[in-house]
Amino acid sequence: MKRRDFIKTSAAFTAANLPLPLLYAQVQNQLSKNDNPQTLFDAIVLGVGSMGAATCYYLAQQGYNVLGLEQFDIPHELGSHAGQSRIIRKAYFEHPDYVPLLERAYKNWQSLEEETGAQLYVKTGLLYFGKPEHALIKGLRESATKYSIHVDDFSEQQQVTQFPQFTIPSGYDRLIEPDAGFVTPERSVLLYTQRALQLGATIRTKEKTLEWKKSGSTIQVKTAKGTYQCKKLIITAGPWAKKMVPSLSNNLKVTRQMIAWVKPKNWNKFELGNFPCWTIADHEKPGIYYGFPILPIDKFGGPIGLKLAHHFHGTVSDPDSINRTPTAEDEANLVYALNKFMPEAYESTHVMKTCMYTNTPDENFILDFVPGYQDVVVAMGFSGHGFKFASVVGEIMTDLAMKGSTELPIEFLSAKRFS
Repeated sequence: MKRRDFIKTSAAFTAANLPLPLLYAQVQNQLSKNDNPQTLFDAIVLGVGSMGAATCYYLAQQGYNVLGLEQFDIPHELGSHAGQSRIIRKAYFEHPDYVPLLERAYKNWQSLEEETGAQLYVKTGLLYFGKPEHALIKGLRESATKYSIHVDDFSEQQQVTQFPQFTIPSGYDRLIEPDAGFVTPERSVLLYTQRALQLGATIRTKEKTLEWKKSGSTIQVKTAKGTYQCKKLIITAGPWAKKMVPSLSNNLKVTRQMIAWVKPKNWNKFELGNFPCWTIADHEKPGIYYGFPILPIDKFGGPIGLKLAHHFHGTVSDPDSINRTPTAEDEANLVYALNKFMPEAYESTHVMKTCMYTNTPDENFILDFVPGYQDVVVAMGFSGHGFKFASVVGEIMTDLAMKGSTELPIEFLSAKRFS
């Protein structure tokens, strides 16, 4: 297939800077007119969240006839891709092998910005606090050294002078990655979806996939509303991937995670422009606390407030029956971190929301063919740190499905490591 020539339509350009509710309404209108009676496709994408929307875009951009199937709305808050802001960084403590993929992800986010006129990546800098021996600090230093990523150390006095919002214990390292920041998830998913539609993709929402199976030379996909066939199947179903790929399900654990937006005692000190993104490895509790500056809702959407979360596995859950009601324990855990490390950051809790992690045993992704199939690929197991990669995962899934391989370095994310 030939790559389709890009034409920056007025709709694509003007949609980029619309307030989120208006962009959402515009995409919903386009989805409602996207009624293709065809049932045979070059590729079908199951799940049109962050990874699926990007995959639909890359497939359509390269001229393939693609169907995206989403069981909910686009976007939605029932999976793992919502939440107003997602950190993006290159000094990757989880594994240095992610850095080349991050370099590509940054470029691909920039390409989408140029194509649509949107701002999706916001550079705020990212602070890292933790004891020198903690995996957060050791890992980011390893990646930064190996790939010459700009990361600066602060003395205690420099940190207090430049970022007085934080009260950090003595003995903690204090670092900043200046080129880190956040990507806006809802706008990104909407724009990838919109561009895929404009490039000829068919995307159906509120259509749950019931099963898929090999049928002769094609893959048959049955939903609650119809049956479709494709030459290639791509599964990007987030927490629901565990149910769609039984052969890999033993390597996936879905957990319940909480996010909060709070009202600080001093609002101005924590607003975008005055406050960066941050991560703190508390030596008294497992996991990593992290958060964002307060964002203006006219540009970024809600909720209002200072956002934070705890990167640590929550309760194992079923995505179809997860408890979405915040508990006093959920709230207390996040308030604890604010009171300990940012004394002026908490006055009251504004909103708490539930999302999910889909965790692998080593907390690294699975980007590969489904075992036993040469025409079914999967992107799964993002373990709570995947969104920033959506712009490159869509490209990788398209390569694997349509070419059988990718030049991007994903060997360490093979499903074979669990064999």
